[in-house]
Amino acid sequence: MDVGVFDRKWVEEHLDTLPIWQQSAYTDFAATIADEENTFPCVPARMGFLANHLRYSFIGDPRKESSIHELAQCLKAFAKSSQTFGKYTTLTVFFHSPQDMLAHYKVEDYQQLFWSILNQLTKIDELDWPEEIPTDPTHNEWEFCFNGEPYFISCATPAHKLRRSRHFSTLLMAIQPRWIFEEINDSTAFGRKLKKLIRQRIAHYDALPGHPDLKWYGQENSYEWKQYFLSDDNQSPSKCPFLRRQQN
Repeated sequence: MDVGVFDRKWVEEHLDTLPIWQQSAYTDFAATIADEENTFPCVPARMGFLANHLRYSFIGDPRKESSIHELAQCLKAFAKSSQTFGKYTTLTVFFHSPQDMLAHYKVEDYQQLFWSILNQLTKIDELDWPEEIPTDPTHNEWEFCFNGEPYFISCATPAHKLRRSRHFSTLLMAIQPRWIFEEINDSTAFGRKLKKLIRQRIAHYDALPGHPDLKWYGQENSYEWKQYFLSDDNQSPSKCPFLRRQQN
């Protein structure tokens, strides 16, 4: 098992040896995603959890530079073997969110922190941006990339209340390799059926309808960056906060 990247079996076997915050984060996640009574809307995430396709990393305080380097190492380790983990694999990253964050951070603060993490991560990216992925976030085929791999990222925070599908007890990032969407998109019958099911479940799960920014990758007027971090209402930022250094 790569350092810092664990599967469900390892985490559950070693749960009692982990720091309390890590135990709480994992058990909260497992209880949420496997809940039979109130089914979590993201079907692939639920299937990935039950089939042990997901991988987990526990990262320190997200405001610290050391945590960005931890995340970078975990992403590199995950990418090395991700295609062997299963078709619904995702790197689920739990960040240690100290009490001062839990007490004072609002959705907007977490949003700023989320983009700060990605901006710091891209600064230490040692590989060029993949040629097939646009570098401009206003392009409908843009996706965040690190170490040569494109990812879709979904962020959940303790401050989200109405949009319950984006609420979690600590700052959480679900980092999904772009390749898992090869069969899950608007061009496949399976993808269209899945989208309909997810929308139905969101309507039941959240206290407000699905966010208007939720669209398929590559669709006209679809912007991935707007979907990474959803507000707790129907607002969306006017400008992408992501800043990628220019290649020489």
